[in-house]
Amino acid sequence: MRISDFRLLAAGQTLSWIGNGFQTVALAVAVVLAGGGARDLGLVMASSIVARLVCTLFGGVWADRLQPQRVMVASDLVRLLAATAMAVMFASDGYHLVLLCALAAISTGAASFFDPAFGALRPLLVPAERRQSANATFSMLQTGSQVAGPALGGVTVAAFGASAGFTVNAVSFLASMVAALLLRVRAERGPRTSMLGELAEGWREISKRDWLLGGLFGATVYHVANGVILVLVQIVAIERLGGASAAGFIAAAEGLGGLLGAAIALRFKPRRLLRAGWLTLLLMPLWALAYVWPAELIAVIAGAIIGYAGLIFFDVAMETAIQDNIPQRMLGRVTSWDYLTSFLAMPLGNVLAGPLSARYGTDKVLTACAAVLFCSAAAQLLIPGTRNLTRTHPNQATPTKPPEVVEATGA
Repeated sequence: MRISDFRLLAAGQTLSWIGNGFQTVALAVAVVLAGGGARDLGLVMASSIVARLVCTLFGGVWADRLQPQRVMVASDLVRLLAATAMAVMFASDGYHLVLLCALAAISTGAASFFDPAFGALRPLLVPAERRQSANATFSMLQTGSQVAGPALGGVTVAAFGASAGFTVNAVSFLASMVAALLLRVRAERGPRTSMLGELAEGWREISKRDWLLGGLFGATVYHVANGVILVLVQIVAIERLGGASAAGFIAAAEGLGGLLGAAIALRFKPRRLLRAGWLTLLLMPLWALAYVWPAELIAVIAGAIIGYAGLIFFDVAMETAIQDNIPQRMLGRVTSWDYLTSFLAMPLGNVLAGPLSARYGTDKVLTACAAVLFCSAAAQLLIPGTRNLTRTHPNQATPTKPPEVVEATGA
């Protein structure tokens, strides 16, 4: 086992996740202070969405064609250059909307290649019996970074300006790139076919497993409803629960819940892990319903902790199930299909939130969406594969191939 490789990847990716929080704050502040307003910021975000839609599946194919860390290094280099260009743009007061949209699209497109490669690389770093713990560790680090990054970014941008936020993000990509370059693990790679043929091969791996195909469609429905909820709860928090301070407390509770869920996943290792994951996801509707009743800040905070603990435990369970049961040479493509369906669904829910709340009222829409969350998760327990998929006991786990195994094609 390459413990040093695992630690390298964890350290590099944590810095990158924290750096992304700096850019999130810096981008909004920079556009607003440059006089762009909501219209410009919306166009920049839309450029990122389009790039994600176009690049995600291709990123999965290349993650399976090449050594995953090669794809990650290339992606980090592109994102480093894009973040540096943003920093220079705003440091020189040379704001250009078209250029900013292009840079945002390039950066997000590169991330669409990085994510499947990162997913394909992770199971190579630990033996099979430690995958759940490794996934829980990454989830804990990511959740903590998503809390710490924007907080640190806000302080930095307030003190030194938006350009400093972009600079920190560029440095974080450099750290991630160096970590990936130092990894010694090697993946076995099969022969290449056409791009469309390899995409179809990845989909066939999904469609022949009822637990994965059902989970993909269930998660799509889930993310549409959650996309609606994520917009409306911000409005409720600001208008009814105490304004910006309430929103901050709730966000902190969500992060705490995520850390709790990851910590539980480190210790609680049921043989039917996937079934346990879908069961814990049934806790998320409690978070949404707390905004409707009792509609008190303390109840919402409690719901956020409980719900997000269940969500992160589910994420660990699903990631581990995919790593255990999908051939390593196809992991990039399978995870890219997963990312794409989730990514398509969430913005759709965001768009629907306004019209639905205007027609039916915020409380009714939140209640209905909470019911959709519950039903989409509960329905998975009707699928035989979801109920019965069993992890090998850690003491009987089949060892993974040694990390030194080289790729078959030399790619």
